[in-house]
Formats: sequence, structure tokens, C-alpha cells
Amino acid sequence: MIRLKKWAYTVLVLEKLIKVYMKDATQIFKRHEGGPLLHVKDFPGKAQIYNPAPVQYGEETILLVSVVEHAATKGYGRDVGQTRVARSSDGVNFELSEENFIDTQALGEPWDRYHHFIDNRVTKIGDWFYIITPVMVQGFDSPIGMLGRTKDFKTYERMETVTQPKNRGASLFPEKINGKYYKLDRPGGGDGGDGDIWISSSPDLVHWGEFKPVLAAGYRFWNVQKIGPTPPIKTKHGWLDIIHGVFTPAGGTYYYIGAILLDLKEPWKVIGKTNSYLMMPEEPWERHGNCDNTIFPCGAIADYDKDQIRLYYGACDYAICLATGSLSETVDACLKGL
Repeated sequence: MIRLKKWAYTVLVLEKLIKVYMKDATQIFKRHEGGPLLHVKDFPGKAQIYNPAPVQYGEETILLVSVVEHAATKGYGRDVGQTRVARSSDGVNFELSEENFIDTQALGEPWDRYHHFIDNRVTKIGDWFYIITPVMVQGFDSPIGMLGRTKDFKTYERMETVTQPKNRGASLFPEKINGKYYKLDRPGGGDGGDGDIWISSSPDLVHWGEFKPVLAAGYRFWNVQKIGPTPPIKTKHGWLDIIHGVFTPAGGTYYYIGAILLDLKEPWKVIGKTNSYLMMPEEPWERHGNCDNTIFPCGAIADYDKDQIRLYYGACDYAICLATGSLSETVDACLKGL
């Protein structure tokens, strides 16, 4: 027993030394040992399951999951995604609902044109959980960001369209800053164009302006084509934002995960970023599926008491996975530019 304790202590010391001398951020996050939490093969009739939006709801972990059925939906000529709710009491074992959580919920223009409800971003503000969904609009340039909200993840209230096309991945800050709401935007990114991060503000979450550039794609090799945000996490050093980056080398397109740090009072100012990626597609389920070489985050959960980030991410439009890492180490990596 004494030898085991000494061995465990030695391992702990070595891990701390490795982190002290860490030269990049690629060692911060560790994948869940059990592999994917949800896999399309476990759900007959589903063609795709991917890109979860995570949030802590009391004792439950909620994921808003993007789902595409094999069966045709509403007669559209392309695959049509839906948003379903997955619930877990331990953050690992999830039960996926068969019911659509987000739908148009109205007839008439423009809502009956909206479809493909995927890649949500969820932010808790006050008693409400606000959701921005990038939706396709039949016959029009898209996607655009549709804002909705819920208090219980059972009923959904559609509010308004809050971005112009094309804008994928708009993400709300969890509190007002200097009396205003803020959101990170990701305009562009379609038809071969670059995707960059911008910021905008609003007095009421519906009317948005004061647009400012934040960070352009291409500051490192792993985000040459596109870069995109998730809902920011507040830390004492700044707003931590988990991002994705896209790179297309000779072997095909790859999606990576990284992080940036924004100023608490002037959130359009980048005060740190990881020059290395946090994660890249490595496991078989991250390399091959419906969309090869893709790991994609729509948010993360900060467990402040544990100094931990739970990063739920989609893998190849085929599975949903979990990786955990130190919150403080991720912030430090941004500040040091690791």
C-alpha cells in the first residue's frame, strides 16, 4: 500500500512538471475513456448525430443534439436536421429524445421557410436559456441565426432572427457588459469564403449593432480557412471562448478545436489565444464518418469548483464525444500563446 501511494505521488509530481514545462496546449484535454457517448449506429433510422450544445440544468447535463433522419423531412431535397434533447444525471450516460425540440412552431412567412435546425449555441441569462440556431432558409442565401429560449428544455419559444446571412455560430455572452448584451458572430464561411469572428451588441437581445471585428481566420495553420466561436465562459482573467478552426491540406479538410481569451470589459479585444490547437481528429470515430476528420464544439461547461472544462463535441457528424481539461490551464495557455 505504501509503495502504491509513493507511486501515485510520483505520477502526480511528474504530471505537474510536464504541465509546468508544457510547450503547447495539445496535452490539456483528455478524451473520455469509454469513447463516444452517443453513436449513430446505436439509433436505427438516424443518418447523423452530431455537434451538441451543452448546458448544466440543475443536476442534469443537457445536450441539444443535431439529428438527421434517413426518412425525408418536409419534402426538402437535402438532408434536414432537427434538434433533439439529450439528458444525463452524470454527464456521461445520455438519453436522447425522439421528439423534435426546435421547430418553426408557426405557419406563414418567413417561418415556414426555415429548416435544418442544427449546431445550436445555448447561453443561460437570468432564468432563461437562450438558444441561437443557424437555420437554412428555403430559396434564400443562408444560414441565419434564429433566437429562441426555454426555461425547462421541454417547451421552446421562438423569438426573432438576430443575424443577417450568412452567419453560422452566433453565440451569446452570459451577462450584460457595460449595460449591453453581446454576441460573437461568424459571418461568411460559405462557398469557399473565409469565416471570421466578429462581435455585436444589443439593448434587448433582438436589435443588434455596433459590429466590430474580433479575430480573422488564419492566425495559425489549423484555422486557415475558417474560425468560429461558442458561448464564452467567464474567468477572472477574461472571457474564455472555445473555438473551431478549419484547415485543408493535401489530404482533405480537417476541423480542429482551440481557444481564445477576450477582455472582460472590452470583449472585442483578444488578450490571448492558443497558437496550438487543443484537439485535432485522432480517434477512428473522429477520422471517419459522414464528415471525415471533423471534431466540432458548440460550447463547453465550466465546473469551477473542480477547475475543469467539460467539452462535448461532435465527431464526423456520426458521434458525440466528451473531453475534459483544466480551466485554469486552458486560460494560461491562451495568455502564454501556447
